[in-house]
Amino acid sequence: MTSSPHSLSASRLHYNPYALRNVWNRAMNLLAGLFAFIAVLPLIVVILYVLYKGGGAITPAIFTELPPAPGLSEPMGMGNAIIGTIMVTGVAALVAIPIGVGGGIYLAEVAKKGWFAQSIRVGVNVLAGVPSIICGLFIYALVVNTRILWGESFSAMAGSFALAVLMLPTIVKTTDEGLKLVPQELRMGALGIGASRFTTITRVVLPAATSPIATGVVLGIARAAGETAPLIFTALFSPFWPDWLSGLGLLAPTATMSVQIYNFGIMPFAPQVELAWAASFILVVMILAANLLARWLARFSSL
Repeated sequence: MTSSPHSLSASRLHYNPYALRNVWNRAMNLLAGLFAFIAVLPLIVVILYVLYKGGGAITPAIFTELPPAPGLSEPMGMGNAIIGTIMVTGVAALVAIPIGVGGGIYLAEVAKKGWFAQSIRVGVNVLAGVPSIICGLFIYALVVNTRILWGESFSAMAGSFALAVLMLPTIVKTTDEGLKLVPQELRMGALGIGASRFTTITRVVLPAATSPIATGVVLGIARAAGETAPLIFTALFSPFWPDWLSGLGLLAPTATMSVQIYNFGIMPFAPQVELAWAASFILVVMILAANLLARWLARFSSL
């Protein structure tokens, strides 16, 4: 078979690295890569500096002792702040996850594209951009100032409510978007064999969107765990262990690592500043672990 006189020769198809378009392409790729590196450079520097300053302060006593009084160097611990952070964040998750997932299910499966659903989505987006200190002031006025929780003012429960408000937008949005990614054929197939709408959502749609929803939940918890301003107005701080014996563990002021970093970081005493760096190290590791868990869960998405 004879080739066409207009066919391209092999030499014309050969890649020429010195052609203007190829040189320009490599230059733009290099520039884009440089901008990407500059974008993540502050994160890298902050993480490395916190690990350097706080890693050397980590000792077993950090997890088992109380912090020292201002001006003293012993004991060197913050076990109460670690327990308080886990307690406040855990209760906040228990409050936010059912509401957030339920709201996302309503938006994606029930209301869908109606005016009410669109209004809720706009409200969720606005709430996601509200400064965290505003959420703290809101819970302060609603819970702390009114003493609505059995006459108690500052408490771990109030702090949990503030963090739950911060978690809600992330959980609602990821649940809504995750359910939208479930193929419509799955819903039609379940309804076609006689399944009710409730059964279709709980037995077919939700299992298919488990990974996106779990990813959103983990990211919401990671975001709330590092907040400081809402806890200053709600959970306040305490230099003591949570009082579980009297039943006031959740209804009394409690220590958290983020507030401890704020309190100790501005003190003129070296032991307290060292504890602030140690708390920063532990908090950064916890948030990094949560984000890595979210990425790992996202890999198992079947969508």
